[in-house]
Amino acid sequence: MIKSDRAMSDSITSFKANWSYPTQILFGPGRIKTLAAACRSLGMSNPLLVTDPGLAALPMVTDAIAANAADGLPTGLFSDVKPNPIGKNVEDGVAAFKSGNHDGVIAWGGGSGLDAAKAIAFMAGQSLPIWDFEDVGDNWKRADSEKIAPIVAVPTTAGTGSEVGRASVILDEATHTKKVIFHPKFLPGVVISDPELTVGLPPHITAATGMDALAHCLEAYCAPGYHPMAEGIAVEGMRLVKDWLPTAVAEGSNIEARAHMLSAASMGATAFQKGLGAIHSLSHPIGALYDTHHGLTNAVVMPYVLKFNRSAIEIKIARLAAWLELPDPSFDSFMAWVLKMRSDLSIPHSLSEIGVGTDRIDEIAEMAAVDPTAPGNPIPLEVPALKKMLESAIAGEL
Repeated sequence: MIKSDRAMSDSITSFKANWSYPTQILFGPGRIKTLAAACRSLGMSNPLLVTDPGLAALPMVTDAIAANAADGLPTGLFSDVKPNPIGKNVEDGVAAFKSGNHDGVIAWGGGSGLDAAKAIAFMAGQSLPIWDFEDVGDNWKRADSEKIAPIVAVPTTAGTGSEVGRASVILDEATHTKKVIFHPKFLPGVVISDPELTVGLPPHITAATGMDALAHCLEAYCAPGYHPMAEGIAVEGMRLVKDWLPTAVAEGSNIEARAHMLSAASMGATAFQKGLGAIHSLSHPIGALYDTHHGLTNAVVMPYVLKFNRSAIEIKIARLAAWLELPDPSFDSFMAWVLKMRSDLSIPHSLSEIGVGTDRIDEIAEMAAVDPTAPGNPIPLEVPALKKMLESAIAGEL
């Protein structure tokens, strides 16, 4: 009989490892001590640490900056970043980067800090507006790739996986739309994944970000097209979420659970190069219009999208349910598990519970239909179907 991770956990004394997929990842407790060396390995001598205002005042950031200084690596700080980063945050960050004569970026935080930081490193050397690089067609080829600043990423939540992503999601306030800005060199040169940095996350943020990791893996797995490597990563990522997210929420100081969730988050973002779908197509405009938490929104809409996609994914989901060791592996057992997981983690069942009303259904549906993630849905997305999903999700009726 194969032992479970839990059965083997007593023999595991360290989670430290060095990975080179999809980029260099320094993984394990205490690895933040390698920050200065990681910056220097990318040629930085005066980096700018970009994070959100909540993290900027915490010891983890102030200590990291002090440690860099003690190691002869002066490090600036920029933290004017919204929970859903906007174009002006990027503009202001670029101004700080240039005025401080910085030569690299330390992207520190959850999805907002990481996305803003990567966009700042990207835009620091560009002359065109950021919206010209939206992930449409080959817009990314407009960029001067030689002028993209190097990036070291330090995730402090286990959800978005932005530390291993090649894009940032930035809100265009002029149009109230979230736009995916893409370039291959958005991928950080070094990632420091230290689970100790996630220990302070409160349970509700741990739950919401963990469900974001699940959404990434699930949509990547279900997206049409042939990419068995991405599917394999997605499947194992979902197993890690199933086995370890409840523990991470209930026992925030459990380093084993925190480490496995950091892995699951990076796996989700690695896998979704295969595609995303309606979970994200709906979540992006809802977040743009209502300023909701991205991971939480994904968690709320997840079962309604599953139901819509059932005819196209039922066989694949049954196979997934077997891997997850669910009873009577089937689409229904997987749906039941998702609903129970949400309930156990105190995730709201309806969009109305997070402040989304029926007054903007048409607008959300139209935005979702043209979202860059829409083509990855297993069933083609059209406005009428999206409206029905929204109506169900707002009312909480499956």
